[in-house]
Amino acid sequence: MTTKLDKITFKLLLAATIREKEDGYVVNEIFARFPSIQELLDVTEEELLQINGIGKVKAHQIISALKLARMNPCPVEQRFTIRSPEDAYNYLNEMKYLHQEHFVVIGLNTKSEVLFKETVFIGSLNASIVHPRETFKHLIRRSCASAIVAHNHPSGQPDPSREDIEVTKRLSEAGKIIGIDILDHIIVGAQSYISLKEKGYL
Repeated sequence: MTTKLDKITFKLLLAATIREKEDGYVVNEIFARFPSIQELLDVTEEELLQINGIGKVKAHQIISALKLARMNPCPVEQRFTIRSPEDAYNYLNEMKYLHQEHFVVIGLNTKSEVLFKETVFIGSLNASIVHPRETFKHLIRRSCASAIVAHNHPSGQPDPSREDIEVTKRLSEAGKIIGIDILDHIIVGAQSYISLKEKGYL
């Protein structure tokens, strides 16, 4: 209950700061991209400028408002814990309704708690397109201990393709060099999922 009220307070704060409706596009887009309070507090001007309707003036206003919010301690949100492929699938279950392939990275702390979830690519998976740079920049910025990557198959069948396996191996190798382990790659289908770790590809 406390977390819900905190989010409402943040939404009202941002709406008032940038003079937008609290249920308007810009405010909703901010919360869609940065759904937790911690992600909001950590947001950068560059990330805000990627949202349509936010220019430099609004970005500065939002950053200033969040700096003030940081000075007032708020309750720590209860984080979702992922300890198994099934946990990851339950967390990502809504991906089965997507009509395009979405490639998602989930950052975890040392307790296997979710720090953030970010869509880094939309479209057919390809090892040359899903670049480790785009995946790991979010993980490095938020000091994640490990990560899980995932994508959906709009066809409904979660069986891994050759591209899926190549992407998995490439990201796993990059993670070992950087020091952030890729724990699993989950493929979400219409009624089930596949863990590439359980299949022996990690």
